[in-house]
Amino acid sequence: MPLCRKPYSYSKVDKEDPEEIIHRRAQFLIHKVLEQADSRRKPSCLRIRISKLKVKIGNRLRRLRKRIMLGVSAARLGIHGHVMNQIKTLKKLFGPGRQSQSLIALPPLLN
Repeated sequence: MPLCRKPYSYSKVDKEDPEEIIHRRAQFLIHKVLEQADSRRKPSCLRIRISKLKVKIGNRLRRLRKRIMLGVSAARLGIHGHVMNQIKTLKKLFGPGRQSQSLIALPPLLN
């Protein structure tokens, strides 16, 4: 059978111990986290100020948006109430029950 093998083929490696695989993976992750911690710089005062300013601006925009929406909804309710009152008044004036009474009560026109 050795003659059938290709000259540069890979040979199968025995399976590793699962605990050793877990240990090696943990070591790799620890090494990776330590490298990231070393590469990070301490945030500058300017960055901290800018981030606080962004938060403050975001809060103000959120409050402004809420106030605008509250004003719009209040205006809608006011307009809706006004329109409904006008419609009720018009219905009372030109409603079918009122119309028949007004025609009967009016004297006929004589020329």
